[in-house]
Amino acid sequence: MSLEEDLYKEIILENYRSKKNRSRMDDADLASEGANPSCGDDVELFVKLDGDRVVAVTYDGIGCSICCASANLLCEAMKGKTLAEAMTIIGEYRKMLLEDATPHFSDDLADLEAMQGVKHYPVRIKCALLAWNTVRDMFETPASGG
Repeated sequence: MSLEEDLYKEIILENYRSKKNRSRMDDADLASEGANPSCGDDVELFVKLDGDRVVAVTYDGIGCSICCASANLLCEAMKGKTLAEAMTIIGEYRKMLLEDATPHFSDDLADLEAMQGVKHYPVRIKCALLAWNTVRDMFETPASGG
């Protein structure tokens, strides 16, 4: 295993174990649930907005290590971004996993690249995308959120 693969695995495990963003948010402006029945993942996302800027994102639920690590990375990536910036990041992340595109994340989002190894395991791509698809749908139709 290469040093890069070791680093990516460590980032995924660190984010899976992190409890920093794992909680319900009672005063969320948007909330939505996503499920992946094939793996048993069931994640609810909560977003607090200030105008069109994301001030906080948390998640709760059950999921495999890939799903929970991905949800935690999403929470970190979205904080402080405008909805337009968030949608751009979501698009880049999805292209990285679905189109085998080379990611172009800013330095503060470089940990997202750790998830690109998941594309070598097609059945796990849904796990890595669950939170991202859920928040994308929430941002596209915010009136149906929280």
